Amino acid sequence: MNHAAGTQILTLTGLRFNANLGILDREKAAPQPIRIDAELSLGLQPLAPRDDDIGHVLDYRRVRQIIIDECTSGHVNLLESLIGQLANRLMQLPGVRGVRVKLAKLEIFDDCEVAIRVETGQW
Repeated sequence: MNHAAGTQILTLTGLRFNANLGILDREKAAPQPIRIDAELSLGLQPLAPRDDDIGHVLDYRRVRQIIIDECTSGHVNLLESLIGQLANRLMQLPGVRGVRVKLAKLEIFDDCEVAIRVETGQW
């Protein structure tokens, strides 16, 4: 039996949806598009799961929905507040040892995106 293992990282890239975020009047009046990139370190894992059952791995559908729910649960003034809440929530998932999250406002300026990135836990 092969006992090979490696560090496993679950990645969601370019998740886009609208969120109530910001301190400007126009940001308080309506949701705006944001983009989330997330990496979840699952630490050392077997190169092949013990079986082919979704119940024995971290389901990326659940991770996606948690990100959306956390970012759309209400208005948040600061990127720093929202990304901190999101990183804390993702760190609570079973088996997650580290989280890297990037949150970008896509339309706050005409000439650039604004983003913040946080890294926590073990990598």
